[in-house]
Amino acid sequence: MSAPRPLAVYVHIPFCVRVCGYCDFNTYAGMDALKGGYTRAVISELEFWASDLADRSVTSIAFGGGTPGEMPPESLVAIIEAVRAAAPLAPDAEISIEANPGTTSAPALRALAAAGVNRISFGAQSFDAAELAFLDRVHTPEATAASLHLAREAGIASVNLDLMYGLPGQEPAAWQAALDHALALSPDHLSLYALTVEPGTPLDGHVERGEVTPLDPDAVAAMYETAAARLEAAGYRHYELSNWARPGHESRHNRVYWTWGDYLGIGAGAHGFLDGTRFENVANPRAYIDSVRRDGRAIAEAVRPDAATSMSDWLALRLRLVEGFGPAEFAECFGEPLEAVAGPPLDACREAGLLEESGEKLRLTARGRLLHSEVSVQVLLHLRERAEESAPALRGGASGVA
Repeated sequence: MSAPRPLAVYVHIPFCVRVCGYCDFNTYAGMDALKGGYTRAVISELEFWASDLADRSVTSIAFGGGTPGEMPPESLVAIIEAVRAAAPLAPDAEISIEANPGTTSAPALRALAAAGVNRISFGAQSFDAAELAFLDRVHTPEATAASLHLAREAGIASVNLDLMYGLPGQEPAAWQAALDHALALSPDHLSLYALTVEPGTPLDGHVERGEVTPLDPDAVAAMYETAAARLEAAGYRHYELSNWARPGHESRHNRVYWTWGDYLGIGAGAHGFLDGTRFENVANPRAYIDSVRRDGRAIAEAVRPDAATSMSDWLALRLRLVEGFGPAEFAECFGEPLEAVAGPPLDACREAGLLEESGEKLRLTARGRLLHSEVSVQVLLHLRERAEESAPALRGGASGVA
């Protein structure tokens, strides 16, 4: 009998106290009345999928959002139990939850830890009151330390802090102070994200009207380099473009995304990837609940990407890992040698000092990590041109509503 195939499960919780001005995720404020019905719909959707998961072993469960920490703990515990009922849970499974500082109580954290939650990520973003206000965050600078302490006391084994940099007007000294403050709290993991102006967000409107001036890209890049050096000196391993961890505290769930693994997306607007097919759920929470009540599921679109898209996605994701990847892994996945498929753009990136060989692996250089998006676009454009010129095997793909 073959071993169970690994599967990650992502559960989207779309509710927030306030939608931050920079956020373009599938999030909603003022929908507390839906939380009970939403929990029941998530459990029903998991029950729908159970028959397809008999040969699976769930290696991780991740609650994202939105703000999962805003849900009643008993709802999150019930969802964890529903995952266990739908498919076997690996003994060492990672169960993670996102939360805002200051919004999680000691009893709630203890209940989550007892249910198996062993990783929590707090959206600290900043330790400066003015920066938090600009970001529309509802917590105080002091709340992060208090929440981290409560999580430790509850027995949650791994604690991450999210920080944002590249804010308008942010000075290098302010960013250095934020890093020092975070390190003083001794988290197990740090995720650092540059502020991005996403189209259609309130922040985008402020920029368009000239009310906010984005920070110079070179200054943002310098902040990234400052963080990389500071965190490495503090004993954190830089293992992915935006992530640093102490040994043994890397995000195992996110690694599934970066290594082209299978994951089931549950909840409003959740994305999944199973056996080469990508799917996306209905985004609106009310519509999601109605769809699950009616059909047992809420898939809005299912797409099997063509070969060019799959190859470029694979490369873009694998290059996010600082360790890089072995070209043999690409050949094993797609049946073609890497250099035969993407040799020209990869050679150009090598010559530009963006890619390098490290043993048997290909990886981005320190400079290349600053230009990951540009490298990915060049590879995609080449693969698209190649698809147009080559055999029908590289054309096509299927899409539709499942």
